[in-house]
Amino acid sequence: MEERERVLEALGRIRCGPACAEEQLHEQVICALTQAGLDAQHEVRLAPRCRIDVLCGQIGIEIKKSRPQRAALMRQLARYAACPQVRELVVVAPHGVDLPAQLGGKRVTMVGLERLWGICLP
Repeated sequence: MEERERVLEALGRIRCGPACAEEQLHEQVICALTQAGLDAQHEVRLAPRCRIDVLCGQIGIEIKKSRPQRAALMRQLARYAACPQVRELVVVAPHGVDLPAQLGGKRVTMVGLERLWGICLP
């Protein structure tokens, strides 16, 4: 299984409800990647004034707690895509945002957490 598939599979195991704080979401992402045997580095500086939430190999992972504004997110992802350390980008957020399949020649994948919440019964 290639690194991308392993990262997406690990992220697919996260169960963070809507009341989860962003710090908790960061912890869950790092934990899920580590449990999958992946090396995940937190808050990695890619360039001056350019720090990504998680770098897992060459996959940059940006985590958003609320629905990100598309224009601001696109600018942020473009900065990350310009960095040679990043081969691919993954955005993790509660609600999906329409993102291009590629940005700066690098694949972009959106992981919408609402798809992972499932049905909650009392």
